[in-house]
Amino acid sequence: MQPKIHKSWLEHLSDEFRQPYMQNLKAFLQQEKQVRKVIYPPGGLMFNALNSTPLNKVKVVILGQDPYHGPGQAHGLSFSVPDGVKPPPSLLNIFKEIHQDLGIENHKGNLQSWADQGVLLLNSVLSVEKAQAASHQGRGWEQFTDKIIAVINEHCINVVFMLWGSYAQKKGAHINSQKHLVLKAPHPSPLSAHRGFFGCGHFSRCNQMLEKHGKTPINWDLYD
Repeated sequence: MQPKIHKSWLEHLSDEFRQPYMQNLKAFLQQEKQVRKVIYPPGGLMFNALNSTPLNKVKVVILGQDPYHGPGQAHGLSFSVPDGVKPPPSLLNIFKEIHQDLGIENHKGNLQSWADQGVLLLNSVLSVEKAQAASHQGRGWEQFTDKIIAVINEHCINVVFMLWGSYAQKKGAHINSQKHLVLKAPHPSPLSAHRGFFGCGHFSRCNQMLEKHGKTPINWDLYD
């Protein structure tokens, strides 16, 4: 299992694909496909976050949990959906906070332009069965994405981590806050957004941090 991944990442992750946990994950995914289960995102997009945002370009990390499990929604970027797909509720709440924080109104759900600017849109689990939320948790993806976070923590500096909800915060517990800025808030889902996600100001705080350290801020406006 040595998929096509940007060389900046593969330099640090290639050994992972030889580990037993990844061999087991590969066997699991192959078995699921053999019994004709529909897996999202399509195989070529499972590592879209890494290919869209090379390691040396990472300025921000937004950590999600699982890919969307509805038809046509998942394309390998956390919280994002392809062009023409209605933004899900959590993403709409992210847009509400951006509007409150920065006055920017976003309506389309494709976050590719963020990824292109250095925002790593990383899910903890990189695949899911159609209509079965969290169906691929505990199969090995978490160990792989823990390694990705560890690589960023070690080899980058002054990265802004946005950790929304207890799951993301637990996964990011070992990030070195002396080297990086760790922003925490409740998850933007409709169940928890009103408990402190709205009003967190993460998007303006992120750009202030980047500018402080001589980095170009993120243009959160999806129409530019």
